[in-house]
Amino acid sequence: MFKYLQREPTEEKMGIPDPEAIKQFQLLMEEVDEPLKNTFENVHQGYPDETFVRFLKARDWNVGKAHKMLVDCLQWRIDSEIDNILAKPIIPTDLYRAVRDSQLLGLSGYSKEGLPVIAVGVGLSTYDKASVNYYVQSHIQMNEYRDRVVLPSATKKYGKYIGTCVKVLDMTGLRLSALNHIKLLTVTSTIDDLNYPEKTDTYYIVNAPYIFSACWKVVKPLLQERTRKKIQVLQGCGKDELLKIMDYSSLPHFCRKQGSGSSRNSENGHTSNCFSLDHAYHQELYNLVKQQAMRMECVAPIKQGSFHVNFPDPNPDDAEIAKTIEAEFHKYGNHNGLTKSLSGLRLNGS
Repeated sequence: MFKYLQREPTEEKMGIPDPEAIKQFQLLMEEVDEPLKNTFENVHQGYPDETFVRFLKARDWNVGKAHKMLVDCLQWRIDSEIDNILAKPIIPTDLYRAVRDSQLLGLSGYSKEGLPVIAVGVGLSTYDKASVNYYVQSHIQMNEYRDRVVLPSATKKYGKYIGTCVKVLDMTGLRLSALNHIKLLTVTSTIDDLNYPEKTDTYYIVNAPYIFSACWKVVKPLLQERTRKKIQVLQGCGKDELLKIMDYSSLPHFCRKQGSGSSRNSENGHTSNCFSLDHAYHQELYNLVKQQAMRMECVAPIKQGSFHVNFPDPNPDDAEIAKTIEAEFHKYGNHNGLTKSLSGLRLNGS
């Protein structure tokens, strides 16, 4: 009956959406329970077919596996109350500021094609100002804000469907001590892989230390082919190459001049450091979360404390990559370390 579930993906299916697979996926989703259908609306944001394609890509166009992946994702959302996470502020504000100062991530602008440009301070993130649960909560909130607010707004502004972003990963400041963060990064990476697949169009690596090429040769074969194709390692801060796909105003602050690293900057009285809580992106996100919380407070008071989600079991492939990274960097020692950058590259989905 379901012979199509075992079909081998063809080269055509790997690159071009298969209408038959999408139709079969749709039929399977019509049979799921109502709670799953309800949370699916928050996932697809009015574009269910495009969402089916993302999950199909993540499972090499195997409809059965993609369907299971999506159903598991929706059940995770229900069990962890993800639909309400944008009404769960990290309070007090000083705690959230500490999270932002140690988990360097933000929206710097948009590419010329309208894709959000997400900057990630891989090397200088310390993850040492709060518990793991706060960092995971913040990570998921930014995912949800991207999917429910940023991408729909970009779709409307540019007059075409925009469902992915580009990420610029700054490797400034990498140290061997980044090994201490692998557990947390594995958690967020696995959450992204399983629940937010195929949300990144391209990863641009900038300010990479000289040892990168040696370690990249070891890790690259372990990555899925579709992930390898998305990664571009740029010279220095990557400014010249990035300006081909985005305007200067969207360039992450650490790319604006050679050797600037992830330092704080301000222009016209406004911070251009998209990692900072003072940046417009984080102000808009945090204000939205507080407003949503005030509406829900009519039903139940806001409780202080982190928002706990169920951590999925790590993908065996990710675990193998983490072990390889650790082994390589113990071998090379701390020559401007690269551990954390490579763990960042394990993101197959977000």
